[in-house]
Amino acid sequence: MERAQHGDTEAYGELVRRYQALATRTAYVITGLSAEAEDAAQDGFAKAYFALSRFRTGAPFRPWLLRIVANEAKNRRKAAGRRATVDLSVAEDRPSGDTALSPEEAALASERRTFVLGALGRLREEDRLVIAYRYFMQLSEAEMADALGCARGTVKSRLSR
Repeated sequence: MERAQHGDTEAYGELVRRYQALATRTAYVITGLSAEAEDAAQDGFAKAYFALSRFRTGAPFRPWLLRIVANEAKNRRKAAGRRATVDLSVAEDRPSGDTALSPEEAALASERRTFVLGALGRLREEDRLVIAYRYFMQLSEAEMADALGCARGTVKSRLSR
């Protein structure tokens, strides 16, 4: 991070590669559209790059970046005049070396995923983000609070609902 702040574009490129999938998933939770999420993530990375001088040294990068990406995704959704509906056709996050699921296991997994994503789609955006950050992206409470711009107590109460 320090190298990127001092103008090292290769160092920033490494940060982009490291957080690309996470940023895109964050944007997707908000926009509900793959292409829009990818664009929001890319624009979020560009905005973060130009804001590096305002990044607090020693602060965690991931929540800071996710807040920028989430704001970009919200702005895009507002500009398009549509409400995000979560149609998260989430790709399975399995290492490539894992064995394939049996047809029965795949059907059950698909059914579970459809149920969970349908339930997520009915939540308010701020609750949906808390769930996505915690269970899909494995952010800590502190990172979630930073990314959402709220207190840890707010994160805890949203998780307990």
